[in-house]
Amino acid sequence: MAVDQARAARTSAAQYEYRVVTIPRTTSRNDARRMLTDEAEYGRWELARTRLYAGGERRVWLRRKIIRVRSTMVETLG
Repeated sequence: MAVDQARAARTSAAQYEYRVVTIPRTTSRNDARRMLTDEAEYGRWELARTRLYAGGERRVWLRRKIIRVRSTMVETLG
């Protein structure tokens, strides 16, 4: 199973990070499901798109929201 690079994309109001996972035809549907469930549960990814190609290869697009943290500490100048 090959994983392509993750990238950030902007959609409407939210920003998402996308990850493309290529699953070879030799991987069973049950193993693919288990792998994607682990990614969703532990990596906070959600399923965005799935493609099944003629040779049996599956390509899955996962996405998760990019959470930007802003500092709440303000430096005071004396």
